[in-house]
Amino acid sequence: MKRRQFIKNTALLAAATGTGSVMQAANTAPAYPHAEGEAPAGDTAPAPLIASAPMLQNYAETSIGITFAVSALANGFVTYGKQPDLSDGKTVKCGGFRVTDISDKAVQIRLTGLEPATTYYYRIGADRIEYKHGYSMKVLGTEEDYHIYHFTTAGRGARGHFCVINDTHATWLPFSRCIETIVRLEPSCVIWNGDACNCEETPEDLIRIFLNPHIERRDYATRIPYIFCPGNHDVRGMANRHLERIWLYRQPEERRPQDWDLGRNFAVRMGEIALIGLDTAEDKLDSHPAFAGLFNSEAYRRAQVGWLEDALQRPEIESAPYLVAFCHIPLYDDNPRHNPGDCTPEENNGRYDVDFAMWQKTCAELWGPLLAKAGCQLVITAHQHYYRHFPATPERPWAQIIGGGPDTGYDGEGEKWHPTPGRYATVIEGLTEKGHLRINVWNTSTARLQDSFTYDPRKGKRK
Repeated sequence: MKRRQFIKNTALLAAATGTGSVMQAANTAPAYPHAEGEAPAGDTAPAPLIASAPMLQNYAETSIGITFAVSALANGFVTYGKQPDLSDGKTVKCGGFRVTDISDKAVQIRLTGLEPATTYYYRIGADRIEYKHGYSMKVLGTEEDYHIYHFTTAGRGARGHFCVINDTHATWLPFSRCIETIVRLEPSCVIWNGDACNCEETPEDLIRIFLNPHIERRDYATRIPYIFCPGNHDVRGMANRHLERIWLYRQPEERRPQDWDLGRNFAVRMGEIALIGLDTAEDKLDSHPAFAGLFNSEAYRRAQVGWLEDALQRPEIESAPYLVAFCHIPLYDDNPRHNPGDCTPEENNGRYDVDFAMWQKTCAELWGPLLAKAGCQLVITAHQHYYRHFPATPERPWAQIIGGGPDTGYDGEGEKWHPTPGRYATVIEGLTEKGHLRINVWNTSTARLQDSFTYDPRKGKRK
């Protein structure tokens, strides 16, 4: 099956692959909120205001983002502390200074000033708001989730253990398998390496993908923080153009003023591992007629060069024994039929199998030398929908792993087909053990270890 046809058939695939049981389990999951001041039960009782479990976003040393869905106009808050019973709890409202945020879709709270490699406990809550105009508003009641969750921040003292998923494309059976693998492995954080979306036009679409996915474990991100590394599909559609309304940008203090718009790039120290996130953006040129000149990916890729130079020199990144980079579109491919992403449709003229970038030659030329100079051992990518591994070479001193896609073994008509080798959803696990970085590639279709690789520390780098 062609990659593009797979994406078009996503909805049909869900029905054809037996995801009904997964969706049914999600739809019958217990509600999260328990309310104070809620209307009496009965036909007139409003729906619970808190409409999803919290999602931990933007794993970092001294901050974390928390987002959850709401069913009506609301103001959200988080109470957090180091004590499991929150006896030392502090409350932070959504929206920052001056005015709080008010939303009928999702509320987002940033916790800042946290300590590195430290466990915090937290509870979410929301105020139901009646708003008529700027001089007429009131809180109708407060609802709190009775669960107390917890998370641990990043830093040198954190456990060096991550997982990577990619190209989930809102296909619930493969996504559910990935989540079950992650729950079993219990990493410190998860990198979602792009194409969580297809082409989403409404905030409800994004809430369905990130906050209320049709899987049994809708609390999948309450304890394990996630980092988002966007793919080309994650900017397509009107809602995806404002993904930050559901998935917060990184903290502003993580980047210089001139890098203000680079809200998805990340440089995070986790134990002995430095994690670097880059955004390869669209898989077609900005001049492609499909986009009417409304994309600006070329300038965006080049702007990340300065950010990357600075990030690699940060003391906590520069000193890490292991350096792993993440981006959605691969930075290398040895197949001469795979479009490198720097040619116009006219220049293609049948030379390549597809009219979009199967790998990103421009990004490789911009970022590759910096990664090589820094001693990057591995780049983990996605996009091609099948698992591949390229060992390092003298010319390209970093290895590359491409994560598998969301295919389930059926086409859009429900007929079985024979997938290309490697065409299955993967969870890529990285952990430090016995003086090495071990990378495990888990095949979620068989629930078995598919491959394993080890990397030595960067020369002269020790914890």
